[in-house]
Amino acid sequence: MAGYIEDRWYKKGPDGKRSIPTERHGKGKRYKVAGIPGVRARSFPDKQLTAAKAWLAKAQADAASGEFIDPRDGNITLRDYVTHHWWPGRTGDPGTLEKVDRGVRNQILPHLGSVPLRQIKVETLRHWLKDLEGTISPGTMVIVWGYLKSILDYAVDDERIPKNPCRAKTIKAPKRPETKARAWTRERVTSVRTHLPDCYQILVDIGVGAGLRQGEAFGLAEEDIDLEAGIIHVRRQVRSVGGKLVFSLPKGNKTRTVPIPRHLAARVAEHVQAHPPRAVTLPWKDPRPPQTKLEARERAPQTHRLLVTNAVGGAIRANMWNHNHWKRALAAASVIPEPAKRRRKTGRGFELVYGATNEHGFHCLRHTFASVQLDSRENPVAVSKWLGHADASITLKVYGHFLPDADGRGREAMEAWFAEAAASTQSSPDAPQQRHATTSGRDPLPKEAAVLPGASDAEPGSDQEEEAA
Repeated sequence: MAGYIEDRWYKKGPDGKRSIPTERHGKGKRYKVAGIPGVRARSFPDKQLTAAKAWLAKAQADAASGEFIDPRDGNITLRDYVTHHWWPGRTGDPGTLEKVDRGVRNQILPHLGSVPLRQIKVETLRHWLKDLEGTISPGTMVIVWGYLKSILDYAVDDERIPKNPCRAKTIKAPKRPETKARAWTRERVTSVRTHLPDCYQILVDIGVGAGLRQGEAFGLAEEDIDLEAGIIHVRRQVRSVGGKLVFSLPKGNKTRTVPIPRHLAARVAEHVQAHPPRAVTLPWKDPRPPQTKLEARERAPQTHRLLVTNAVGGAIRANMWNHNHWKRALAAASVIPEPAKRRRKTGRGFELVYGATNEHGFHCLRHTFASVQLDSRENPVAVSKWLGHADASITLKVYGHFLPDADGRGREAMEAWFAEAAASTQSSPDAPQQRHATTSGRDPLPKEAAVLPGASDAEPGSDQEEEAA
């Protein structure tokens, strides 16, 4: 088998024994393992011939099976690997990539960036997760954990490390806490709406009346609303990428239509009359200058007459609107406490500091829309389509608790079904006739007659039959 160990301190003498010192005697490492195809040579110091032989044997076996991983490739630090190998190969939506980059640089590299890949062990991950506790939310921990697992999976595929410690059985990966979406009462919706500036009140109506996400409401244009057909076309959203606003497709890259209630249609008409839509031009999806003709076509700016704009007629930036208007309305409606005043870092003036408002975001209006629809026994498949979910299972997972409790109608339906089945059995000419009971007290009917017609191990409509189908 290919491969050998070279003694660089001694060479053979006339007697065939390695007893003559070479020019490198006493300098550097003594033993060199080389000659294995596809495997870099490796050196071992004096008195480690046994270790050199063991490494040679393992390298030969791994190389023969195609599973050899040179541990020296794992000496690269996590920061260097991410910067020069993992990140350059990432592609996808620029907004998503921005979130990934922020999570990796803020939550992973400050803790593990200086650690070589091969030294990231299960114990290392346990300490890292412990350090993150209390500094970020459990939901963010789940996301960041996914980023690190992806990075180390890439390192395994790049043959930098033999296995991913994130996949060890003994590591307790973070889990997203189970939370239920909460709908707002009519009184709360009305109160928050009232405390918003008049030009922004229609956003509340759109959120609670059509279930649009915040970015979709900001991107809704005059041409997207068909009052005659009674529908809203959800075709785009406004989002921030690299600090610049862009238009892009809604979440999941899917457009959809949503029915518009009469009251919402009336309020939209009133809003358009009082606050005429304004034309806004933004890049499509990616604000960076295009490098190719294809990118130029894909990122070409689009112009739409937005239903709601900011004070100067531009698209609304979500973080600024949330702080300046939404949180202020929440506080005025007593949904959250009044903000504290804090002197600005510049020393000039004060700024308002609100507490955590994650559970009271614009998304609550969308939750309310879903709750009203499901509570009215609207088809979950239709509600899923209006919300823009991939399928109804997602809608039921998030909003299933909004479905009304059973009211007995199913039980009554089954009673009627059994009654009809029994009636048809008695009226059938092939049905066995009832006999008088004997003095022995035996059942007057044979056991077979107590079974509904057509009954078997898998009755029509049963779970077994559905699974077989």
